[in-house]
Amino acid sequence: MAHRLTPEQVAFFQANGYLNFHQPVFTPERFRQLQEHFEGLLTRWQTWNQRSPEHMDVPHFADPGLFRWLLADEALDIVEPLIGPDIALWSSHFICKPPRVGKRVPWHEDSAYWKGRLDPMEVVTLWLALDPSTPANGCMRVIPGSHHDGYSDYAAVADPQNQVFGTEIKPGKFDEHQAVDMVLQPNQCSIHHGRLIHGSNANHGTMRRCGYTMRYIPTTVKFLPAQGNDAFQIYLARGRDRAGNRYGDPGTVNRAWLDRYPEGWPAGH
Repeated sequence: MAHRLTPEQVAFFQANGYLNFHQPVFTPERFRQLQEHFEGLLTRWQTWNQRSPEHMDVPHFADPGLFRWLLADEALDIVEPLIGPDIALWSSHFICKPPRVGKRVPWHEDSAYWKGRLDPMEVVTLWLALDPSTPANGCMRVIPGSHHDGYSDYAAVADPQNQVFGTEIKPGKFDEHQAVDMVLQPNQCSIHHGRLIHGSNANHGTMRRCGYTMRYIPTTVKFLPAQGNDAFQIYLARGRDRAGNRYGDPGTVNRAWLDRYPEGWPAGH
């Protein structure tokens, strides 16, 4: 397939752990279809679930229709120059911050939440903007170059009701003044490494901020299910397996996950 990143962009990502891709990821029609699909999901989520929409995690387990975008060449051609031709879908998550009340995402590394699940920890997240993402509505912020570690010390946040996560990296572990705002227009994306320190401020503005995190790993990474729980699934997106992983069927719902976590997504949604 055709790579969509230049050698200079690949080098920037490797050095800094992130990249802004200020080009359309999908065609206008294909992106419009994703926006409409998400709005339907959001309506069902708000009708059925009492949690705020920042927590719309692993929606593809309940809605196989999302694989139209998650496994699309348009997305994989961005990821392949960074992780190679053999690609698996690790996870996805809609992070939707409503205007004025959208929660803060504390400073964190994704790798801290996945430690012991992936060996080695090589994850690339394509963060697709569904809405404009700016400082005014709580865009993602990153600490360049921080992906060279990936396992900081964490402490409880002071006001967990206003945070997406209950913990964050302890103060003094990095320089927040180095933070870069990931400003995006709809259908543009940012890309970040799984060990990169990042977070976002609360949305006190008048405009919603929603992004779809589409997370990928090279198939040389070994997926290690949590002890006693093999319900989580990964999916072969391109190429072939190289680590002896087992992959889910993108044509069906992940029934085992929905049965184990009924508080998450309602089956068939």
